[in-house]
Amino acid sequence: MNSPTDQAATCRHSGGPTIKVVVTGGGSGGHITPVLAVAAALKAADPTITIIYIGQKGDRLADIPAQDPNIDEVYTVRAGKFRRYHGLGIRQIFDLKTLFLNIRDLGYIAIGLIQSWRLMRRLRPQITFTRGGFVSVPVALGGRLCGVPYITHDSDSTPSLANRLIARWARLHAVAFEVSTYPYIAAKTIKVGIPLSPDYRAVTPSLQSDYRRQIGVPTIGRMLFITGGGNGAHQLNQFVLEAAPLLLKRHPNLTIVHVAGRALETALSESYNKILGTSERQRVVVKGFLDNLYRYSGAADVIIGRGGATNMAEWAIQSKACLIIPSPQLIWNVKNNQQLAKIGAVLQLTELQAEQEGRLAKTISELLDSPEQRAELGKTLNTLARPNAAQDLADILIEQAGK
Repeated sequence: MNSPTDQAATCRHSGGPTIKVVVTGGGSGGHITPVLAVAAALKAADPTITIIYIGQKGDRLADIPAQDPNIDEVYTVRAGKFRRYHGLGIRQIFDLKTLFLNIRDLGYIAIGLIQSWRLMRRLRPQITFTRGGFVSVPVALGGRLCGVPYITHDSDSTPSLANRLIARWARLHAVAFEVSTYPYIAAKTIKVGIPLSPDYRAVTPSLQSDYRRQIGVPTIGRMLFITGGGNGAHQLNQFVLEAAPLLLKRHPNLTIVHVAGRALETALSESYNKILGTSERQRVVVKGFLDNLYRYSGAADVIIGRGGATNMAEWAIQSKACLIIPSPQLIWNVKNNQQLAKIGAVLQLTELQAEQEGRLAKTISELLDSPEQRAELGKTLNTLARPNAAQDLADILIEQAGK
């Protein structure tokens, strides 16, 4: 049997000129988007770099990295998650379904660890970049077992559970906020922001009109854009659905573009069909998922979202006016957006406030009617933008690969 040292030696790069970088992260668009932004920056810095994406088996968004031109190879491994539901407290311990799924997924993690170790032995990359998500646990640790260092990234002010689990053995921690915010060793932590696609840039009135022509909505009038993230958000969809008839009546020149999530697209579209007349329904566009979201957000006058960290970084570069309704289960998401609302970078409603009759429609209408308020929100949010994050991370990965 090989010793750990012998195993590590078999996994390290043999010294050829081509750098191999493994990137991983999945389960949501907020994990995949930064990974692809880093991949693009790596290729821009050195087109000879081989970029290998390792995702979770069964990921509903697995086709996105597979189709990305900067990804050279794609593999999947088993991964499991630990389900914990804020607000349920100790009751969730006695929920049989949750208990069964957590035990099952412990087995998935073990399988994924073995699969990742075997994969890393064969691929022999010099470095792994993980954005987080539960697939990062087996990939990062499986790689480390054969000598491949890894760098983590946190977009939120509170580290994800996956990154906390693998933090001890990370080469470096790249983070979005101040280093002191995180529980990591300060000497191993570096603030870079959130890596974003170069498609995100400052939106001028001319560019906004160009985006509208590209996506096929009127260049004159107002546009409301709604997204609950890569997988959608059922509760957010319902809030906007209930507000839509009043909004469309009050604003005859309003177009609504609503990204429902792939699994929720059909049901939401049918719901709009039921509650809207023919002329109003023609002003509502429902999408399942967008791979060119920057055009839609850039075309919008007002954006409604859950306030995921990656989305907020994207919209900061575009200087967009945002109304955020965070999910109460995602405590870190709530905290992030409370801070943004405190400094006047976004408007925020809780789910309880959004449920109040007429309140969401009233808040949106006031924002649509006030170009001054929209401009001020966008200007304040833009002060937080870090457009060079992807390139900075690519430089770090290349440097660390050389070590």
